Order: sequence, then structure tokens, then C-alpha cells
Amino acid sequence: MLKVKQAKLTLEDGTVFTGKSFGSENSVAGEVVFYTAMTGYPESLTDPSYTGQILVSTYPMIGNYGVPFDSKENGIHKFYESHKLHISGLIISDYSFEFSHWNAQKSLSDWLKEYEVPGLFDIDTRALTKILREKGSMLGKIEFENETIDFYDPNLENLVAKASCINREEYGDGEHRVVLVDCGVKNNIIRCLLDRDATVIRVPWDYDFTKEDYDGVFISNGPGDPAMCMETVGYIKQIVEEDKPVMGICLGNQLLALAAGAQTYKLKYGHRSHNQPVILKNTNRCYITSQNHGYAVETETLPPDWEILFTNANDNTNEGIKHKSKPFFSTQFHPEASSGPTDTEFLFDDFIDNIKKYKGLGN
Repeated sequence: MLKVKQAKLTLEDGTVFTGKSFGSENSVAGEVVFYTAMTGYPESLTDPSYTGQILVSTYPMIGNYGVPFDSKENGIHKFYESHKLHISGLIISDYSFEFSHWNAQKSLSDWLKEYEVPGLFDIDTRALTKILREKGSMLGKIEFENETIDFYDPNLENLVAKASCINREEYGDGEHRVVLVDCGVKNNIIRCLLDRDATVIRVPWDYDFTKEDYDGVFISNGPGDPAMCMETVGYIKQIVEEDKPVMGICLGNQLLALAAGAQTYKLKYGHRSHNQPVILKNTNRCYITSQNHGYAVETETLPPDWEILFTNANDNTNEGIKHKSKPFFSTQFHPEASSGPTDTEFLFDDFIDNIKKYKGLGN
């Protein structure tokens, strides 16, 4: 059993929770957010969209199936959503000191220590989540004995610049050339494109991809405020003047909306779960989706040539947009859903079908 040390989580309103350490024993500060997924912590912790955030799991027991092997396929990690942990800290109720899984290589505790990420258990996460739901996402800090640090608001800096790749990279040798604008992309997006006969050209968030030879553009998910990515928005504005297909996910939905002339805003406590219901416009069809975002598109600001694609059934916020005549669309949720439901993975097929039509290969 681990030798545990006490530490405290302090919220910006002065609320203090005392817990026990099972990760790295260094003090950190960030934005405290909660997620309600029951499974998939290896995918969540490696999701770049959590950059700068202290993550609270509402599911009571974490760590029971350990951490997968660090193997690669097609040049990307097979079981992770990026090459490292992106969270600043992890807060849970009960840590499983023993783990068992056919693919487990190490414990969650060892993994957190490897990346110098603190983790606290024996916290009343139900009470903590109630505070975050009532007051919204809050700044917080994890402090160990005899250490004092200041609060830190990650939304005041460009987190996409931290999460994006540094250099242009290429994956696969498929028929369809897709420029992937990496704002903090999850690996399963790349997997889904490769599975559909694409050559994926992954470029940094501020890269001028308009000069690339491509059949379509994919704008990825990522952390933070979309207003910090105006360089990306500028390049998107150029490509939406043309007719080559465009698809966006999560932050990509917000960036496409900004390029179209709409506005975005910060949600009270965001959507971070595997069970967000979305309604396809002009239908009664509901899909259960995986989500991780703190900002949303202001639907009322969409220009006349754009329309709503999906709406959140819980709070009526925007979950996707599309152009009325051109092959451009985006979703606020994650169709690649790693980890989470795969109800909407067909949207990748729609994107590739748009490319085939543009190239004269489809109906």
C-alpha cells in the first residue's frame, strides 16, 4: 500500500478540502472542473483539452484497471489520446491501490508521479461537485504541507499554443489528403481519419495550411478560450471562401463559428462527460455523446448562410453548426468518442463523403 501524505485543495471562494496524496507531491494551481464519465481515465487524463485544469471525477472509485501499455500504431499512441498527461491535478473520492487489467502496465499512482501530476483521494467529490455546479468552474490549488502558491487562471493564456504540435507531421498514405489543424487533437481523431483512407497532414495551430495540397480541412479539439486562436481563425476565413470540405470538433466548432462571424462565450461549468444528449436539427433524433469543453457558440450570432446542426437536450446550448450550401460542418461533441459512446462516428463518413463529392468520386 502507498505511504500517503495529506494535502489540501483550496477553491478561490475559500473552501478547503483535505485529502490524501496518491500522485506527485508538488503543489499546483489551475481551474477546477468536474467530469462525470464512469470509465476511460487513461483517455481523459491524456486529453489535451484538459490543459491547465484540476480534474474532479464524480465517479467514486478510480485506478482499478491501472494504466495501459505505452505502445504505438501508425505513429501515435495506441491507448492514449496524446503523448503525455495534460491535467494539472486529479481529485477523486476513492483510489484503488490494486489494479487488474489484461493491458495494464502500471498503476495510476505511478503514472501521475511519472508526469509530476498531483492526485488527491479521500475527498468528498459529491460536495465539491455541488459547489462547482452552483458557482461554476472555479480556480483552485493543491498545496502540500509548508507550501503556499498563488491561484492561476489558465484561461488568461493561449493554452492551444501549449497543446498543439510544434512541427508539421504526416500519417498514413490514403487517397484523401486531409489537413488536420492541431489545436490539441485527440489521437482517436487521427485514427478515425486513417481508417477512412485518409492521409493526415497534422499542422500546428498557427501554421498557414492554406498553402498545403489538400482535399479537406479538419479543425481539432483543444483547450481554453477560442478567442486566443485568432491566427487559426484567420486561415479558416480564407478556406471557407472556397468549396473544399471542412469539419471541426469541439474547439474546432467554436473556431469555425468565429471564422463565419459568430461569437462564443464561457459556459458556467462546461460539459465534461460521456452522456450528453444532443438533438439533430429538424428531427426528434437524439444521440448520446462524449464531451469536454468549457466554451460554446452563441447560436443567435450565426450569420444567415449558417445554421444549427445539433442542440444540447439538457441546456439548449449549441452542439454543432453547418453551412447552408457549402460542405462545412462542425460538432461541439466528440464523434470519435474515446472514451465514450460511438453513436455519432458516422460524421467522419459524412466528411469523407463530402471530400469524395468534391473530387467527383461520389454521388
